[in-house]
Amino acid sequence: MRFIIAIALLFCHSNATAYNRAACQSASLQTVATACPPNTLAVGPSANFKTIQAAIKSIPSNSNAYIILIQPGTYQEQVNITRSGPVTLLGATSAPNDASKNSVTILWKAATGTKETGNGDNAFTSTLTVAPTLDASLTGSGPTGHAVAPGTKFGNTDFRAYNVDFVNDFKQTSAGPSLAVSVSYANAGFYYCRVKSYQDTVYVGKLGNAYFDKSEIAGQTDFLYGFGTAWIQSSTLQLRGCGGGITAWKGTNTTFPNKYGVYIHESKVVKASTSLSIRGKCSLGRPWNSMHRSIFSKTEMDDSIRSAGYTTWSSSETRVHSETMMAEYSNTGPGFNAAGRREGKISHVLSDSEFAGYSSPAKVFQSPDGKFGNVEWIDTKPEA
Repeated sequence: MRFIIAIALLFCHSNATAYNRAACQSASLQTVATACPPNTLAVGPSANFKTIQAAIKSIPSNSNAYIILIQPGTYQEQVNITRSGPVTLLGATSAPNDASKNSVTILWKAATGTKETGNGDNAFTSTLTVAPTLDASLTGSGPTGHAVAPGTKFGNTDFRAYNVDFVNDFKQTSAGPSLAVSVSYANAGFYYCRVKSYQDTVYVGKLGNAYFDKSEIAGQTDFLYGFGTAWIQSSTLQLRGCGGGITAWKGTNTTFPNKYGVYIHESKVVKASTSLSIRGKCSLGRPWNSMHRSIFSKTEMDDSIRSAGYTTWSSSETRVHSETMMAEYSNTGPGFNAAGRREGKISHVLSDSEFAGYSSPAKVFQSPDGKFGNVEWIDTKPEA
């Protein structure tokens, strides 16, 4: 019995097949066929596919699960996932449980919203986009953002990435929206990944569900933003500076109760470099509209965080109303100042009963029709 349990722990969960993730990620091109499951496509300088997007384009539009095994290197390209069937990006590595040793980077350099960059939609800048159509991925503007075409079908039901770094490196500072990851009308899980930009690093658009576990996310300005739902578990948020806030969310009115928002749980918030002079300057977030919802829970914060925690959108436009939820629960570290939170009167420190309704992914992730418990796509035991 112990032998059976030990073997089971080696295998990565998938809704289509089980496989030994560590063995597949350490496979050579010559052993992919035996170390990885069927429908595994290799990408690399010596592989059949030289780019990740070429491999993705070769996948048929059906419900079969496909794995893209990416050999070590930097791939300067934009990657778009539009199919509804499961897709997994695996970065080749000998350390599948350590994001700091990742050897695969997908790099893009683009920004928007300034005189230098022009004013195209934020969607065009993203390194990775998981959405059924371009229209579904657009951010838009105004209090409700882009109006996605009625009847748009839900996209990928189970996208996963392991040990891949997604980087938008347009400039070494905030220079307008420059997305590294964009998820809309889709479910996407990121495990042992590093996601880096400066402004608007992660965008979770309408009907988007994104789960990050044991990963790193770096940014400077509003680097977690969107309309959908994001859960960040056991991960590190790295502050590359202080601009706006860490979170900026737009709530959405629906015909059913929703908990769209961003949830940072059992994680860490730290400055990206000890050389940064940002003590007490960074905000946990600001409301993109008055229905902003974000909760930092059981998270350790360094001294970069301002004493009040959150902040208003701007001095002239607060966007803070009774429905605004900028909240914390059971946080620790020098960045959590209980007296400062009370005096600032903008961060809401939740009681046990108030937090109970947001305490797990199953309580916040919803299907397109509003049903809670949409978590079958999450790998709850990602260790290889």
